[in-house]
Amino acid sequence: MVSVTRAVFGELPLGAGTVEKFQLQSDQLRVDIMSWGCTITALEVKDRQGRASDVVLGFAELEGYFQKQPYFGAVVGRVANRIAKGTFMLDGKEYKLAINNGPNSLHGGVRGFDKVLWTPRVLSNGVEFSRVSPDGEEGYPGELKVWVTYTLDGGELVVNYRAQASQTTPVNLTNHSYFNLAGQGSPNIYDHEVTIEADAFLPVDESLIPTGEVAPVQGTAFDLRKPVELGKHLQEFHINGFDHNFCLKGSKEKHFCARVHHAGSGRVLEVYTTQPGVQFYTGNFLDGTLKGKSGAVYPKHSGFCLETQNWPDAVNQPHFPPVLLKPGEDYDHTTWFKFSVA
Repeated sequence: MVSVTRAVFGELPLGAGTVEKFQLQSDQLRVDIMSWGCTITALEVKDRQGRASDVVLGFAELEGYFQKQPYFGAVVGRVANRIAKGTFMLDGKEYKLAINNGPNSLHGGVRGFDKVLWTPRVLSNGVEFSRVSPDGEEGYPGELKVWVTYTLDGGELVVNYRAQASQTTPVNLTNHSYFNLAGQGSPNIYDHEVTIEADAFLPVDESLIPTGEVAPVQGTAFDLRKPVELGKHLQEFHINGFDHNFCLKGSKEKHFCARVHHAGSGRVLEVYTTQPGVQFYTGNFLDGTLKGKSGAVYPKHSGFCLETQNWPDAVNQPHFPPVLLKPGEDYDHTTWFKFSVA
């Protein structure tokens, strides 16, 4: 059984609307999601003793999400991740996007899908959010109708993304939750054991754009096909952290993506998806300046993201999986976050 309750979470400035929060609860999980950016604001999971902790980073009040912050819990789009130099060519026309991350465009631009109010609809086991992204929003072509649905099934949170375009446009949607399975506010994720089911990854240049090479993980720091303890692994390979796309199976069916185990609490997160890639990010840019829930601060490496998605900059790299959505087609992808204890 899943219960769904809704409540007012806060008001947008200048009378721009009311933000609601939806609480989804099963016997194993409790998830809070708000209509501003379809954002997961809390996710409570039991440990092996049956004690529940909130395992996602974020803020207790709506105002926290209005400050400059790194997309905590939000849905990002119209195109997640980076587009080189904020430009792409489509049908002989050059499109220019906002440059908001070094020389590149990141996560849909200055006011992406994370910074807008979505229209909610309560379901028996979850909530559906929808919006229409107008033609030209953030420089993207065509009107895009979007639906993001969160449903709960026991220990599993299921996120489905659908979109329909009025003209050809790149689309790449994901959720940007930062997890810490020891509980949000824990100082780091070094004691987390990570597995990613990927034989290849995308090397990046200094501005974090894929070089175009699809590199085998074999013999590199990116070989996470067998579990590695994160802290030891970063030390062993002398790397600052991960912020890379791992190349998953090319199938449109549900496939296993990643598993993270926190031995201290026993919590396990398994991720399954229909997407061809996952951006594994270890919170390298967190710096302890943001004040989170329950007085937490979020220093470097205090949370990780597993952003299931198409490969970064695919709109400029023809040998990457197709990222263009044409009129009459359905963009339809699902990601499953499955929590358990071991």
